[in-house]
Amino acid sequence: MDLVQILHIVDSAIAVVFLVCYAYQFVYIPVAMARRNKQLPPPTDRRNNFAVLICARNEEVVIGDLLDSLRAQTYDAALIHPFVMADNCTDGTAQVAREHGALVYERQNREQVGKGYALQALLRHLQQDYPDGFDGYFVFDADNVLRPDYIEQMNRTFVQGYLVVTSYRNSKNFGDSWISAGNALWFLRESRYLNHARHLLGVSCAVSGTGFMFSRQIAEEIGDWPFHMLTEDIEFSACQIVQGRKIGFCAQAELFDEQPVTFAQSWRQRMRWAKGYVQVVLGYGGRMLKGALKGNFSCFDMFMNIAPAYVLSILSVLLNVVLIVLAAVAGQSLLYCLLALGRLGLALYNSFFLIGLITVITEWRKIHTTPFKKILYAFTFPVFMLTYVPISLLSLFKKVQWKHIEHTVSMGQLKQRRQAAEDISDFVQ
Repeated sequence: MDLVQILHIVDSAIAVVFLVCYAYQFVYIPVAMARRNKQLPPPTDRRNNFAVLICARNEEVVIGDLLDSLRAQTYDAALIHPFVMADNCTDGTAQVAREHGALVYERQNREQVGKGYALQALLRHLQQDYPDGFDGYFVFDADNVLRPDYIEQMNRTFVQGYLVVTSYRNSKNFGDSWISAGNALWFLRESRYLNHARHLLGVSCAVSGTGFMFSRQIAEEIGDWPFHMLTEDIEFSACQIVQGRKIGFCAQAELFDEQPVTFAQSWRQRMRWAKGYVQVVLGYGGRMLKGALKGNFSCFDMFMNIAPAYVLSILSVLLNVVLIVLAAVAGQSLLYCLLALGRLGLALYNSFFLIGLITVITEWRKIHTTPFKKILYAFTFPVFMLTYVPISLLSLFKKVQWKHIEHTVSMGQLKQRRQAAEDISDFVQ
């Protein structure tokens, strides 16, 4: 058997393993479609008292919009208490936040950098200043903007008994570039075809960075936020799931956030995520596998989402490179090797294209850009996803630290960009 045949077998085997690991997620798609409009329970008279936790680093351009959207909530304003941790800021973030009604704390610490440490410091302040605590704690990023009924809808899910609830994550700037569209499509897909389907099937969802809440019970258990991995949201989710808890999902609670526009920004962000996945696997992988073996499907689902794709991507790259080099040394035709590699890439492209296309079609009205860009970025989405392969490989060797992603898309700028009134009304009405 020559090296070209070996390469073909290796790539086919990796593709089969990918399929085996993730075939169950394709079952999620018809589940989410069939029960897309499942309604929440009737409105509740139970009104919980909420703290809103916002960690912000040099976010003076956007943080006012988030605080304004909090003030515009249909929920009782007296029960919404926004707190901002101005973390290592060198601009007017603290002043803007105060002007928009938040209670602001400030922190300067160049050693302990990252959202996890900022949340820890903020919760410590609240434990001292508000010893009675709150019924629930929302976590948002400074660039978020909320639908007016966001907290109302989240409260309806919260009172059903979930100790952690996450929400539908949309994007403010889908159409800015193929990079922002790639990130936005992934989060739309995650919201509709992962978390929503999980919730409908009674499986635990996962927190996705921003737009989630946890109960007083969780706050008392975790104390001052001990999650400091590079993906503290995944770490928090894994911690809850290995304890047997189910994270709920509220499809009707929608927020918008800003995605990186340039490849360099996205590369840095996703490099941190890739490194964070490794940290979570090392810290929680054994307990997730143990839970999966005991029949906890949520543990299996969580492990599948952070481990196999990463490992298989790296394995595929390394094996292909090694076999192509050996083929060249042995004097065999590189063309056949490259064709084999191309077949694998095409198969992955088609898979991601199908996922992206389904998401674009079903979430069409929620994607705020022109029809042309919606269609165009369905074709670039697979390319965006395939760039995770070198990111995953390099993250093994590169030292990765938390780096600030600049946010510059204010609501005023959105209004100027989008002349179509119906597009803007979805954000501000």
